[in-house]
Amino acid sequence: MRIGIMLRAIDEKGGVGVYSRNIVLELLQMDRDNEYVLFYRNPENIGLFAHHHPHVQERLVRAPNKALWDQAAIPLTCRHEQIDVLFHPKFTAPLLAPCPTVMTVHGADWFMPDQAIYYTWLDVRYMRIMTPLYIKKCTTVISVSQLTTDNFNQVLNLPPDKMQTVYFAPARHFRRVADEAELAAVKTRYQLPDHFILTLTKRLGDGRKNLGQIFKSYAYYHQQTDNPAKLVVGGKDCYLYKAEYGIPDDGYGADILFPDWIDQQDLPAVYSLADLYLYPSNLEAFPIPLTEAMACGTPIITSNVNGLEEIGGDAALLVDPQNTTEIAAAIGRVCHDPALRQKLSARGLARSGLFNWDDCAARTLAILQEAACT
Repeated sequence: MRIGIMLRAIDEKGGVGVYSRNIVLELLQMDRDNEYVLFYRNPENIGLFAHHHPHVQERLVRAPNKALWDQAAIPLTCRHEQIDVLFHPKFTAPLLAPCPTVMTVHGADWFMPDQAIYYTWLDVRYMRIMTPLYIKKCTTVISVSQLTTDNFNQVLNLPPDKMQTVYFAPARHFRRVADEAELAAVKTRYQLPDHFILTLTKRLGDGRKNLGQIFKSYAYYHQQTDNPAKLVVGGKDCYLYKAEYGIPDDGYGADILFPDWIDQQDLPAVYSLADLYLYPSNLEAFPIPLTEAMACGTPIITSNVNGLEEIGGDAALLVDPQNTTEIAAAIGRVCHDPALRQKLSARGLARSGLFNWDDCAARTLAILQEAACT
């Protein structure tokens, strides 16, 4: 059969981009029986996969905006390419697609009052109107977490098995790094201290990531501790947070470092060097950094809410993301208790087995094949 995949989200830096890039790669490596037609919006992506996979064709699909790309250009292209089943790794579906359609949803945020506050009213309104139509169009909907599946089933009263939970995973190069030369090189490249707390965030996503609370909790921990670990905040242009959050040049502020963007190839070594990964986010459906940290054996502190609790499980210390003293106390426990760090590291490595691309790709392919036969 001919499987079409919509890849306008493949360039995104966050979890949707990670998922899109990796699920395509894994499907192409696992499945040599079917033909794949990859639809791009960015012409620079042509050649990304086809040069290495003879059963792949790549097509540039042009449209003036995302809505017309999804709803007009893609259905026409699917008809021309005689696509048997269409897959979109992001949460929209072409309503006029001439073939069975499968999409992946990365949260039900817009439907949950305590989560919709992180979006504009226009985004919330649009998604509340359109998402039920997308889901109705799809033969099957893949959900990245059980929480997401449960929320959609509760809000939209979906038919049984309409939505199926399929965990994805960090990229395969995420693993515990023990090579001293590699660790030293990465430590020098990003000017990392001997002991540090790691957190990753992105510009304009700091509210959801709870960055203000991270700084408050770190300041409290720093004040209560004789020999505090430093805080490393990774992400493109994150040095701008120093002025935006009024972080001082002295005191706790002197121990907050902003190495800017950390390359994906270097992240496993950075995780392996860190004393802990701090991620008390307010809202995540499938927090990919937690799976990366677990695969690297990095102790984790995260929130006791939504997908963070589901993915972290017993491999993390779970805290109230709004409780400064609780987060600070957890930081102190992990940083200054080697036995606790070792226990969390071992639990993380064990739990990371739940999140693997072999299972994700196999289940996704089975869903696509079943959809094509409807």
